[in-house]
Amino acid sequence: MKTIPLKFIREDPGVGAADDSTDAAEETGKLKRLVAGVREELEALSPGAAPLRRADLLLQLGRALVRLEQGAEAWAAAREAFDLYLAEQAWEGAAQACDILFLAEQPQSLAALGQGIWLAVTYPVDPELSVALLQHVVEETPPDADGAAVAAVTAYYLADLRARDPQREHLLLYANQVLATVARRHSGVDGQEAFNKWIEDMELNDPALFLPRLRNVVDVLVQDEWWFDRDALQAALPAD
Repeated sequence: MKTIPLKFIREDPGVGAADDSTDAAEETGKLKRLVAGVREELEALSPGAAPLRRADLLLQLGRALVRLEQGAEAWAAAREAFDLYLAEQAWEGAAQACDILFLAEQPQSLAALGQGIWLAVTYPVDPELSVALLQHVVEETPPDADGAAVAAVTAYYLADLRARDPQREHLLLYANQVLATVARRHSGVDGQEAFNKWIEDMELNDPALFLPRLRNVVDVLVQDEWWFDRDALQAALPAD
């Protein structure tokens, strides 16, 4: 079976990493040239340029700056992109911006993560992006905390609900591995029977039960730092 590469998830941090100082310097040089090129494109945009074109360039700039560990500059680029995407109701772009804002490791990065998760669950964005955002919660949460389990099962649920070929099988396998890892570190779960019991005991087998708990996780992340009106966006959703 051909493996479909994932865009937002790094499955193995060692894959593609620089092996020596020469490789690292080459990678850094490429990123710096990319940053310079994108900044030139941004400066060349006319005042009447399409907002989404500017947002896409800012998103590209933010990702490169994160990899260069220039968190404050990455935040500035991604925050501007977020506002542009939000104004255009480009929800996937806004959620991608939140991913960069989290990775920038700035004071409001957790709030950005929570808002990205809200957008990724509320709107039918790329399911891999949803999984990536929820995995950040798993990584940030203590092993014995229920929030990681809620995030992991939501990631699997969204992948199952929204993923299509060619990414579906690979993404479902990945999300299932994340959930199994959470079960093992949360309660020492080993084996399918124990896993099934853990899912039932934790009430992770019903979206009507675990999705409201995810809202609590999001509220803890965001606190009072919401950058949009959730109620207004929810009210504008089409009726089922």
